[in-house]
Amino acid sequence: MTPLVVAATAAEAAYVPEGLATVITGIGKVEAAAVTALAIGEHRPDVVLNVGTAGALRTGMSGIFLPSLAINHDLDAPSIRALGAEAIDEVAIADGDGSVLATGDRFVSDAALRDVLAQRAGLVDMEGFAVARVAAAMGVPARLVKVVSDTADDSALDWPDVVDGCARQLGEWLAQSL
Repeated sequence: MTPLVVAATAAEAAYVPEGLATVITGIGKVEAAAVTALAIGEHRPDVVLNVGTAGALRTGMSGIFLPSLAINHDLDAPSIRALGAEAIDEVAIADGDGSVLATGDRFVSDAALRDVLAQRAGLVDMEGFAVARVAAAMGVPARLVKVVSDTADDSALDWPDVVDGCARQLGEWLAQSL
């Protein structure tokens, strides 16, 4: 297997095992999509592994998740469809754990927004949907590996203090799974 590890920040990828092709996309869906597409073209992987942190949208969620579905939570897909255009706002991911990841360009640190998103998903990030969508469009399987860093409320602002511990968990998962 030839994996490509994709992370938004160097901090999240700090403990990726040596020898794995790894790219840092930057934060947000546009950066994630652009860099992932270029990296797939360059590396020709058998699988794309998007590793990173996520906020928990529901009480009691902790640890590592492998989402089965990624949704683009800040795309107004119903309005776009009403105009007669296609709007892809969900990507199914094989071999996931049944969890749902909501991805959007808005950093979720507001409990009210968290509660709205929790009606559709259990986790939230800013890149997963974009990475999964690009991989699917390019015919490469993707797997999202997300570790809970916060509860998608004002605790999300503590991300710089917890990212190293989260990155260690992601590195351990990669070392054990590949």
